[in-house]
Amino acid sequence: MNSAISKATTISMMNTKRLLVVVGPTGSGKTDLSILLACRYGAPIISMDSRQFYRGMPIGTAQPSPEQLQAVEHHFIASHDITEELNCGEYEVQALKKLETLFTQHDCVVAVGGSGLYVRALCEGMDDLPQANPELRNKLSAKLASEGVSALAEELRALDPDYFEQVDRNNPARVMRALEVCLQTGKPYSTLRTGIRQKRDFEIIKIGVDIPRDILYDRINRRVDAMMDAGLEFEARNLYPFRHLNALQTVGYKELFEYFDGAISRDESIELIKRNSRRYAKRQLTWFRRDTDIHWVNPNDIETIFTYTDLDKS
Repeated sequence: MNSAISKATTISMMNTKRLLVVVGPTGSGKTDLSILLACRYGAPIISMDSRQFYRGMPIGTAQPSPEQLQAVEHHFIASHDITEELNCGEYEVQALKKLETLFTQHDCVVAVGGSGLYVRALCEGMDDLPQANPELRNKLSAKLASEGVSALAEELRALDPDYFEQVDRNNPARVMRALEVCLQTGKPYSTLRTGIRQKRDFEIIKIGVDIPRDILYDRINRRVDAMMDAGLEFEARNLYPFRHLNALQTVGYKELFEYFDGAISRDESIELIKRNSRRYAKRQLTWFRRDTDIHWVNPNDIETIFTYTDLDKS
């Protein structure tokens, strides 16, 4: 997968290029901080958000505003159609290829996102797993739509009980991907995951956005209300015919789809979006707290942030 960067280019980039990685939970202010850093260092931004890649979902995925997109060069924002799934392995290839180009023009690039696996793909690399088979993916997507994620999880349990015990069984994308690999290779997904970090030939500095939990949850609640005011319901109705796609198996859309189905009320769907967003934020924090390379900062503590990121430091 790392062939996306040629040997000659990686040698020239070694120890001269820097990737500033901004991570944290949803609603914490990652986008604003990434814009601040990009403006300070004249850097472009690469998104590591697994849903902001897709077109037609700007409100529900909290894509940068038109003003932010105009202020700073962005990549992997609304870059793919929702029918064109971008899994971690393919993202690694495409993002490294983009970095190769960007590093010929810039000494610094900012990467921002809260999708842990995609952050890992860019910074450390993913195991060399098979690409998704479209026919199999469509079959599993249909089963997900008709029987729910629990049916896929039970199938995964039979094929790979070890990974079944580890996986977030409420995350359809992860359950489906593991099941795909099992069915394609005939081997348990858990036996194919090496966890070996791949060396990158550019310096990586990771900044984690850290704000008090009560403030974070209040911001999430307010942001959901702002999304609804901005037209999230209308956006979701336009996407409803594509609800079976993996890109839409995410908080903010699933709850509104239930409302459209008549299973819950509109008010209930909004409260569920808030609750599930808070739960997702908690899972994100749990994931990122395990990464000892992350420098955790309050987004308002600009001086501390710059002590970690200033490029004139050796």
